[in-house]
Amino acid sequence: MSTASRHRIRVGVDLGGTKIEAVVVDLGPGEPDTGAAPPPSELARARIATNRTQGYEHVLSETRALVFEVAKLAGIDPISTPIGVGMPGSVTMQRAGGGRSDLPLVKNSNTTCLNGKPFHADLAKAVGRPIAFANDANCFALAEATWGAARGARVAFGVILGTGVGGGVVMTNDGGIPRAWNGAQGIAGEWGHVVLDPERGPACYCGRRGCIETYLSGPAIEGEYTRRAGIARPLTEIAARARGEDDAVARELLDERIDVFGRALATVVDILDPDVIVLGGGVSNLDALYDEGPRAVARWVFNDDLATKIVKHALGDSAGVLGAALLP
Repeated sequence: MSTASRHRIRVGVDLGGTKIEAVVVDLGPGEPDTGAAPPPSELARARIATNRTQGYEHVLSETRALVFEVAKLAGIDPISTPIGVGMPGSVTMQRAGGGRSDLPLVKNSNTTCLNGKPFHADLAKAVGRPIAFANDANCFALAEATWGAARGARVAFGVILGTGVGGGVVMTNDGGIPRAWNGAQGIAGEWGHVVLDPERGPACYCGRRGCIETYLSGPAIEGEYTRRAGIARPLTEIAARARGEDDAVARELLDERIDVFGRALATVVDILDPDVIVLGGGVSNLDALYDEGPRAVARWVFNDDLATKIVKHALGDSAGVLGAALLP
């Protein structure tokens, strides 16, 4: 038996629109993903910029190189160690120009150079072993339900509000083991591409208009502020000016986006009725989501009271990469 198998050593990779992060963890003895498990022991971690504008081959080769780099730092053999990768988007067998593909193709990734490409198969071939893949929001939700802010919840919905917007559904079975629910087509939780305004909404890279992502992602909020105010500001400054300064544009914009947040999450509550919704990503650091967000959700939910808790992530930037390590 290999050392990786005996010690439950896993490699997790989080391929995001801004960064690619990899970690080697020891999940410890026994069932690694039980809700009673301690956080994993981290053996090594590495991070690089995605540089997605440099194209598909660049992202593929850099991801492979990062896997081998973090494995070297941990003193393990990546070819004999289980690897999980979380990334935005879903998969399709349909080619963009028509016809069926022999391999799963990436669809609706905000790292658009991956769309229409067999990234799953190409990375597995480049690394030299099978790799488990999942949507990054599912990985985030799985980690938070296993070790973080959604621990102990029977049903949890994880929301990523960052460069893109996504969601993941995790259900904990009677044995206390959280499991991601992927659905019949593998798109369960794709909350970011629920369409709110198909006619007048902002254009989305997925080809539609008015997706939730076009309102609540960091770039969407910053871009809309720039359009209205005529000056570019980072999200943190926009939020601060909305609360502490006489900036009517920032105040109006944040109020609007909190209302969108409420309407969008109310649909999740009405359908799933989760015990907890845990927020992650850069936008999740805005205090307004916790100060005003629950009231905004409660205004639209189909009930007199909102029992679902809306909480901030507990694992920081590590949730996605740790969730990926739970996949294989």
